[in-house]
Amino acid sequence: MSVRHWLAACFVFAGQPGLAACGDTEGMCETASGEYHIELPKAENPPLVVFLHGYGGSATGTLKNRSMVEPLLARGYAVMAPEGSERNGRKSWNFFPGWEGRDEPAFLREVVQDAADRFDIDPDRVVLGGFSAGAFMVYYLACAAPDSFSAYVPVSGGFWRPHPESCDGPVRMFHTHGWTDNVVPLEGRLLGGGRFHQGDIFAGLEIWRVANECADTKPSGFSTTGQFMRRNWMGCAEGSALEFALFPGGHTVPNGWADMMVDWYEGLPGG
Repeated sequence: MSVRHWLAACFVFAGQPGLAACGDTEGMCETASGEYHIELPKAENPPLVVFLHGYGGSATGTLKNRSMVEPLLARGYAVMAPEGSERNGRKSWNFFPGWEGRDEPAFLREVVQDAADRFDIDPDRVVLGGFSAGAFMVYYLACAAPDSFSAYVPVSGGFWRPHPESCDGPVRMFHTHGWTDNVVPLEGRLLGGGRFHQGDIFAGLEIWRVANECADTKPSGFSTTGQFMRRNWMGCAEGSALEFALFPGGHTVPNGWADMMVDWYEGLPGG
């Protein structure tokens, strides 16, 4: 075992924040279907934020976003960064129905169970988030199996066209998006010479309102948190939650997102 590997393990066993060392790869945890990085807070039996990287990204790259990771650790959350599967020579997620490739929902259930077994993660308080292609994955998993995670927090991603005709519900979702995002525009865009079409974010919100049995399309309330302009839909199906936050930037995980998201999550019943 290398000195770095040994020190990482010492941090974990001492209950201090740090990169957890496990498996045969330094700092990388291995399961039957893939790999993940995880950082642990001081808290025992912590809740977990699973965050999926974008197209061409990596688990390592996710944890390099310290403006996202460190606030989560400070709030007592473990942070998991799974490694995407190979698509067109780059790491991404097999999110679109009918595509061939890894069973991503099964992989994500597998890594969460592995983390619960290894590090005493609370399996009942696991939030699934993701950026860009990772957010596409969050949308489709939440649509097909909303009970898989306690809440969903996608950033800069949504459905592709053709949009799903319907989604199962209820779902607890907090979607964040940049007003000037030109990689995943709010209105969607064509990709691959027209072979693929990113969907309309507002059309996706309509699908979630229907899944949550909301009586009206009108938001229940509006608020601001720093740079974020927020709207929510309440009074829908029991156990549901839906909120949308816009920020003035582009295609990125914005500063301040982590604390805002945790405040939202902890304000939910059972959050």
